[in-house]
Amino acid sequence: MKQQANLIRAGQVIEHDGNRWTVLKQQIITPGKGGAFIQVEMRNLKTGNKTNERWRTADTVERLMTDNRDYTYSYTDGDNLVLMDGETFEQFLVPVDLLGDMVPFLQDNMPVVIDLVEGDPVGIHLPATVTLEIVEADPVVKGQTASSSYKPAKLANGVKTMVPPFVEAGERVVVRTEDASYVERAKG
Repeated sequence: MKQQANLIRAGQVIEHDGNRWTVLKQQIITPGKGGAFIQVEMRNLKTGNKTNERWRTADTVERLMTDNRDYTYSYTDGDNLVLMDGETFEQFLVPVDLLGDMVPFLQDNMPVVIDLVEGDPVGIHLPATVTLEIVEADPVVKGQTASSSYKPAKLANGVKTMVPPFVEAGERVVVRTEDASYVERAKG
């Protein structure tokens, strides 16, 4: 299906130069002189190589339609994630590389959504947020106000994040899986 380049969004799968690419990031750039263009960071589905491509916003690209299927994460086996279909209980293998920077947020029995193009997995979507424990948090700096600054902290999965000054080590917090940003303290 043809679509205008300015409609490209992260997570979509496009065909370009005879290869299939999954879109990681996109940014519309409006220079002071000349027409706007879109810069797209994308990963080759076969080789895993990343590249950046620019199109004028009026250019068209070939978008591939994806089927979404729900699975449950079971465990990691080497370079593959082992997922289970909740209805048929069949196992499905997906390369770990599809998750990219979100691998540390994967948890046992986590529901995931797989994007498929002609039966091939092309993308994985985790839940928007996860609850994790803070294992390290810097002490509050005297004079620091709660509204103006966050302090560095380390989550139980090893990922670093920024939390409000009142959050201490040992507390559980909710963070976004896409960028590890703090959302709120975990309830209960």
